[in-house]
Amino acid sequence: MSEKLAKFIFWGGTLSSLALFLALTVDTHRQFDALTHADRLDEQVVAGKRAFEKYNCNDCHTILGFGGYYAPDLTRAYTRLGEDAIARRLAAPDLAFADSFRKMPKQNLSQQEIADIVAYLKWVSEIENHDWPPQDSTKRWKRSTENLLASATLSPGAALVKQEDCLACHKLGDAGTAKGPRFEWIGARRSAEWIANYLENPEKQAPGAAMPAYSHLSPEQRRLVGEFIVSLAASHGR
Repeated sequence: MSEKLAKFIFWGGTLSSLALFLALTVDTHRQFDALTHADRLDEQVVAGKRAFEKYNCNDCHTILGFGGYYAPDLTRAYTRLGEDAIARRLAAPDLAFADSFRKMPKQNLSQQEIADIVAYLKWVSEIENHDWPPQDSTKRWKRSTENLLASATLSPGAALVKQEDCLACHKLGDAGTAKGPRFEWIGARRSAEWIANYLENPEKQAPGAAMPAYSHLSPEQRRLVGEFIVSLAASHGR
């Protein structure tokens, strides 16, 4: 290889990579408002960000890739926990984590500060960050599900039913409680597709339904749950 050709390859590769990097940077900045839903960035969200910084939450928690790793990532905390669970943890962490190995200092936040931080975490959870962080990806199984699938002869749908604690309201055989319909009964009367859609939005499928939405599950996971419930009816006879 001649010296001239080597220089051409070096400068050609360097400049083309630089041009691509700049183009991607410009494109990312161009989409910031849409990706972050800037139209939802109101005064309460801003106040929540200030309270988040005031109490140094980043010292232990990571959010949007920044912060400590002592405590769970908060980027998708609102999606995982919901408003009430976050508020309880902020108001009385000593009670919320009384039976957990996790511990969190009590900051004596005011009710307004709690509401503001919840609003901030809700806004952050809606940012389109291309499925990051990976531990909150809807395409990934929870660790508890992976452990169940690795150590027991459970189908993926059955593992999800156990993971989401569905038997806290439904009965399956002799297990569970009768707050909601028995799984065998549901499987005999509904299709897997209907069940999957119901899990995503119960109110839409059955107005007035008391069951919470399971929109945090991916479409594939909801389908697996639906197929598992339908299979129960088949195994017990329709």
